Amino acid sequence: MDIVLEVTDTFMFDFMYAWMLPAKLHNFPDHVPANASARAFSQWEYKPATKLFSFEPSDAAYMSAWPRDNIFRQSVSLFLIMWIFGLIVYYIFASLSYYFVFDKKTMEHPKFLKNQVYLEIKQANQALPVMALLTFPALVAEVRGYSKLYDTTADGPGLWYDILQFPLFLAFTDCFIYLIHRGLHHPLVYKHLHKPHHKWIMPTPYASHAFHPIDGWAQSVPYHVFPFIFPLQKLAYVGLFVFINFWTIMIHDGEYYANNAVINGAACHSVHHFAFNYNYGQYTTFWDRLGGSYREPDAELFEKEAKMSKKTWEKQVQVMEETLKEVEGEDDREYGAQETTETRKTK
Repeated sequence: MDIVLEVTDTFMFDFMYAWMLPAKLHNFPDHVPANASARAFSQWEYKPATKLFSFEPSDAAYMSAWPRDNIFRQSVSLFLIMWIFGLIVYYIFASLSYYFVFDKKTMEHPKFLKNQVYLEIKQANQALPVMALLTFPALVAEVRGYSKLYDTTADGPGLWYDILQFPLFLAFTDCFIYLIHRGLHHPLVYKHLHKPHHKWIMPTPYASHAFHPIDGWAQSVPYHVFPFIFPLQKLAYVGLFVFINFWTIMIHDGEYYANNAVINGAACHSVHHFAFNYNYGQYTTFWDRLGGSYREPDAELFEKEAKMSKKTWEKQVQVMEETLKEVEGEDDREYGAQETTETRKTK
């Protein structure tokens, strides 16, 4: 994350901190030549975050009372990066998925909520800043050198590990997200933390980040724990972070491309949303199969017409209502699909 921090410092935060927290005059000598650069009198020295590329700092980098390596500045910056970057990724890619992938006919499903898209976006907007607040301490520790993140192949275990780190990361996070996710379905926890995400029986891509903030943070913990246990190349870390956000959106887009027995894709995750107690995994079905919580998506979900048929929807409603009594008791959702359908018929 120090690479992302350097980029944002160079193009945004240096100027922001120089304006908000300018260096005091007593930090500089009494007689400063008019054409002198602030960097000549700063104790902070620029060290690129990576050997692969660098950005020469502007004078603004040397003009704040909080230099780039100040822990308070790093904390504020990383919180803002997690929050704002998270919002940007969410809005851009969830919107692209919603407008170009998500089948709008899903909104006629009997269990689609009234004003659901608005409610999903509202929940995500409330969750993301709190999730960023809970996450930034781990990022500060990474930036300050307490993790096992490394820069180039020469700094790490070797070329073999540059390749191995990807399946190792996916296997590690898949395992522990399964355990955390299944734990969030425990009766003592579910109604307090995980129920807000299960409000969406038929989710849209905007539901991807619509969590209770502690729920969303808890399921992200394995991502941030990994580089403190295993080596991870810095750019790979950034790339995997972006991939994770893409994947989260993809499994909520309702487009079931292939009936794959290994990949826990959108079809498997849709089963999780309407059947509750199945398919807790993130990327694969391995841990669900091992833990006895795997439920194979029905074959008709992979046929467009059958997937949107009244028969399929009635089957999903029956499963949902039976399981909901066990998991939640009473259903406090407000559905709006029937009203939408009737309105369309009158037009």
